[in-house]
Amino acid sequence: MRILGIEGTAWAASAAVFETDDPDALRSGTDRAPDPASDHVFIESNPYQPDSGGIHPREAAEHMSNAIPEVVETALAHAAERHDGDGPIVDGVAFSQGPGLGPCLRIVGTAARSVAQTLDVPLLGTNHMVAHLEIGRYQSGFESPVCLNASGANAHLLGYHNGRYRVLGETMDTGVGNSIDKFTRHVGWTHPGGPKVEQAAKDGSYIDMPYVVKGMDFSFSGIMSAAKDEADDGTPVEDICVGLQETIFGMLTEVAERALSLTGTDELVLGGGVGQNARLREMLAEMCEQRGAKFHAPEPRFLRDNAGMIAVLGARMLAAGDTLPVSESQVNPNFRPDQVEVTWRGARESVARAHTDDGAIRGAEATVDIGPESVVKRRVPKTYRHAELDERLRRERTKAEARLTSDARRAGVRTPVVRDIDPVEGVITFEAVGDCDLAECLDSESVRVVGEYLARLHRAGIVHGDPTTRNVRVELDGEKRVSLIDFGLGYHTQHVEDHAMDLHVFAQSIEGTADDAEPLLDAFESGYEEYGSQEVLDRLREVESRGRYR
Repeated sequence: MRILGIEGTAWAASAAVFETDDPDALRSGTDRAPDPASDHVFIESNPYQPDSGGIHPREAAEHMSNAIPEVVETALAHAAERHDGDGPIVDGVAFSQGPGLGPCLRIVGTAARSVAQTLDVPLLGTNHMVAHLEIGRYQSGFESPVCLNASGANAHLLGYHNGRYRVLGETMDTGVGNSIDKFTRHVGWTHPGGPKVEQAAKDGSYIDMPYVVKGMDFSFSGIMSAAKDEADDGTPVEDICVGLQETIFGMLTEVAERALSLTGTDELVLGGGVGQNARLREMLAEMCEQRGAKFHAPEPRFLRDNAGMIAVLGARMLAAGDTLPVSESQVNPNFRPDQVEVTWRGARESVARAHTDDGAIRGAEATVDIGPESVVKRRVPKTYRHAELDERLRRERTKAEARLTSDARRAGVRTPVVRDIDPVEGVITFEAVGDCDLAECLDSESVRVVGEYLARLHRAGIVHGDPTTRNVRVELDGEKRVSLIDFGLGYHTQHVEDHAMDLHVFAQSIEGTADDAEPLLDAFESGYEEYGSQEVLDRLREVESRGRYR
């Protein structure tokens, strides 16, 4: 099988040829796995380089219109050289349908349709962000990993479950690369800014920056404003770059670990151009090693925007018979990864794995020893984070958890009693509650109670901050009782957006792990509706419709 891939979502005009002698290995359910070492990938790229500032959509489209024909011609010439003379030189044409800049995508779509019709071969429409995940899965040989996509316009965590790639966590504002570029433009550096920040950070010293993680979601707007203010105040730019890297990449590594903890998987792959940063890869690798998880970062040519990943995903789709009629080949600048029907994977595959509760649990940021009467939670040092940042987070979160656990009880929410706290060491001792995590015993009634509890918290001006199915305990003997735990990311606020994000985080944890999410989500919102504000539910609908991870 030989596939032509064409990529041009924003700045990189790229064409590639993927060739494999074992197309059956690309199909799900076979007893063979793809062998990247024996397969062949040729990539020809022509990136757009703006003279100043960031990417200008009109200039990017002009570049794409000139560069796409050239790179496609080069890739087809390469395919012709490897052709044995029978049939068309490629078996299919794959292209990025989105997400991306509309004018650039339309140029790519037109080119793909033209080549496919000329050669009379199938057309294959791919989602750019799913391709980032699939190239990591293809190269690593992992079964069902969590994927951290860290690229210019995107930042999110994906995991396959119930036939689609579910969004486990996402940016609440802008993509990670674009965030960094906003700072570098502010100090007069040309695009792309990421490599310049990485180089400057080698000569700087750490400074504190805002660190915003909400469950497995995160925000970069505050850190960008702080970085610009530091520059305006005369702080050495090298020091700001250290603070940016340590904070942003620390956030991404933490949410990746939270996703591993939620799903129970022990596989993580990295995707996206920001993944070329050595410090980010170092953090992720160290976190995975300490968890006993496997980590894979594709080689750099497959991390930045490239047609190689498009061709590889196109080959999987062709092996599954997932071709695209020309009449349905329109591009979609807002094409979300969870809109893709994943036909090339088995329905029973899932990123969600079974957990064991043997009295010693390792979460995303702490170890928990469960005894018959008490629970000891220790926030262990995270060596992947800068020592000053790690010490601050452990101390602040330990204090917040103890305080808000007690505040929640006063608001009518069942929580464990706090028996002792040592914020310096990051240790809290609680009363033991529940027989299992909600993730292990999901049912509509327990989920409805979680909705009621969050409503009570919000009425009292409290945000839980990390309400996932792992942070709810359920008693199974006698009367079923539900308790909320782990308020370490919580805080006091009456802001409707923050309350809606609490609901969003819990809904994501359900969608990413439950076998039948819909009735559970209905029960959850029903519980919230009984005690909570309709304004918050309306804002939740708005949050869900934004599709921030473009």
